[in-house]
Amino acid sequence: MTSEILYKVNPDRQKPWNELPLLPISEELYKTVEVYEQLGQAKAALGKLQGRSIAIPNQGLLINTISLQEAKASSAIENIFTTDDELYKEYSEQSTDSEIQAGAPKEILRYREALWSGYSYLKNTSGFTQDYFTNIFQEIKQTTDGLREDFNDTVIRQRGSEGNAGQVIYTPPRGKGVIEAKLTNLIDFLNNDTEYHIDHLLKMAIAHYQFESIHPFRDGNGRTGRVFNIHYLTKKGLLDLPILFLSRYIIDNKEEYYSGLMGVSQRGDWKNWLLYMLRAVESTSNITYTKINAILLAKETILNHIISEDKKIRKPEKLVEMIFTQPITKVKHLTNAKIYSTITARDTLNKLSEMHVLERKTMEGHHYYLNHELYKILSD
Repeated sequence: MTSEILYKVNPDRQKPWNELPLLPISEELYKTVEVYEQLGQAKAALGKLQGRSIAIPNQGLLINTISLQEAKASSAIENIFTTDDELYKEYSEQSTDSEIQAGAPKEILRYREALWSGYSYLKNTSGFTQDYFTNIFQEIKQTTDGLREDFNDTVIRQRGSEGNAGQVIYTPPRGKGVIEAKLTNLIDFLNNDTEYHIDHLLKMAIAHYQFESIHPFRDGNGRTGRVFNIHYLTKKGLLDLPILFLSRYIIDNKEEYYSGLMGVSQRGDWKNWLLYMLRAVESTSNITYTKINAILLAKETILNHIISEDKKIRKPEKLVEMIFTQPITKVKHLTNAKIYSTITARDTLNKLSEMHVLERKTMEGHHYYLNHELYKILSD
């Protein structure tokens, strides 16, 4: 039986797809040898990452580093770019002064905040809700808007600069109660594991497609959907923390991501979409695992170096923990954590700069201390 028969495809890209099929999809669309072989590889890689992450005493190493890179990559998919220097500087300011300046770093840090606020929200609720999706969207876009209005004529256009760029390739559902009904069905699919008993990784991939097809908000649906991917894994216990660097794979394989979404709506090609998402989980689980190990090794090496080179440096363990929680450290980071007084913090950071553990930089009249080892690991 062909995919088009098993899944009713979109007949007219120019008209709202109000007949977007409800979930679940037919088992025949995902119960294939190829999909299940890739599923096994993705689950093994994710399990290895989970096992490594729970063994780390200081979860701040992951919270403030891996999630920041995930935010940067996911925003880049939407053509929101910044340099690592700009992002880390902005984050170092935010973490001490609670202020985010305008521009691309601001957008990226909002994504990161949504990643963690949504994680906290789900820790205190029984499952996914419409409020969950709306809160994530509002955090990312800094808006009070809710679901798209009935009159909103949102369309998805072909990206790029070729001859067909700008053409309408998809029109999401709209109309009185339509979006709400589709979203309610999606939420029930996510929360009801008894009736919809599907492996969680497959369920995540299916749900991500459905959310993007519903396209419930005016803007920010892509980033909201990518935040959801990670939150689904944490909610279902596949990860303790939202640290999977999933957007890295998507930005490296951006065209395949969009063609995969269109393949489902236009040809009912669920197999290639599921394989793509499972490969993304496998690849980024391995990348994140490698980054965690590299961070821990660099941290241990630098701690040993500091202890052997200058025994007068106080609280070296706490100091090294702090300089590895983000790539750029300020005096305020050490004083706010009550590790040192202002004078001792400044003197100690300057000593680390003299030892070439950190690089002291002056930007806009302020002193920053860059951890090159951490910077390099995150940038690779």
